[in-house]
Amino acid sequence: MVKVCGQAADEAETGYDVEKLRKRGRPALGVGPGAVVPVRMDAALLEALNARAEQVHVSRSEAIREAVRAWTQVA
Repeated sequence: MVKVCGQAADEAETGYDVEKLRKRGRPALGVGPGAVVPVRMDAALLEALNARAEQVHVSRSEAIREAVRAWTQVA
């Protein structure tokens, strides 16, 4: 444990790579920050969405984005 603390202290004293630190967080979805859009669904639609997303191994959010892209014909 002391060795790990010493290594962390040494790294802090020498500084951190700023570019490496900026790569945290969620990956970008496009150009600029994404907007959160709350959507209401009845139970049947939500159940169908969850089942389809699980079937094709994508998140519920990605399934919604794919559906909106197809509907709006945006790549």
